[in-house]
Amino acid sequence: MLLVVGCLLGATLVGGIALARWPGGAHAPVVEPGNIGASPMEDRAPLPLDPSSARPSPTTSPKSVPQSGPGTFTTAQASGEIVGTGGPLRRYQVQVEEGVDLSAKQAALDVQKILADPRSWAAHGKGRFQLVSSGADVVIKIATPKTTDRLCAVNGDTGGELNCEVTGGVIVNLKRWVTGSPQYDGPPAEYRHLIINHEIGHMIGYHEHMACPGPGKPAPVMQQQIKGLNGCKSNAWPYTADGTFVSGPSVP
Repeated sequence: MLLVVGCLLGATLVGGIALARWPGGAHAPVVEPGNIGASPMEDRAPLPLDPSSARPSPTTSPKSVPQSGPGTFTTAQASGEIVGTGGPLRRYQVQVEEGVDLSAKQAALDVQKILADPRSWAAHGKGRFQLVSSGADVVIKIATPKTTDRLCAVNGDTGGELNCEVTGGVIVNLKRWVTGSPQYDGPPAEYRHLIINHEIGHMIGYHEHMACPGPGKPAPVMQQQIKGLNGCKSNAWPYTADGTFVSGPSVP
């Protein structure tokens, strides 16, 4: 399953969502065998691999987050070059629920910048990714809290707060995308990095979560940081600027 896809929760909720089928969806994604995780959860020119260029632009304000929507989605009409140094190619599409104040195209460009960053998965041989407007292997849906709950229901209760990974893609809770997390020491636009990198991490094979490796150290991107940092510092990237993988003890 490609992509853009663990669990980012509300401050006191536990993320944990197994794989689900798209409810009533006609999309039949082509998923790379063995790369889909059943896990708790914690948007055409070549892109420059410059960390400063990977900071998504705010696309809406917290006041504009509706709790529910029609359950239908607008597909971003955006595409890009293949990003990555190795691994299976995953073509991903970004969709935003209709009726919300969020540009599907801007969300797709935000996701594209995150995956093109040298601190993300693509730059380290963990997979190649390409933003497409059709023919996707993976669909990343950004949905209102109630729609997220419905799409993730087969795996458990997301409580209007969580994201989830599903067969064929990822469901991103609009609330988390717009407002971030009270546990994350940074603006919501940076928290989106963590959402995408965490979910994609599960998709490419990091099925288990990680714990804080020690006080004052950066939290692994596969840590459920919204549940608490446990002495670590907020971190939204799987790798450091010098290419070191940020790891921690496994949490089944």
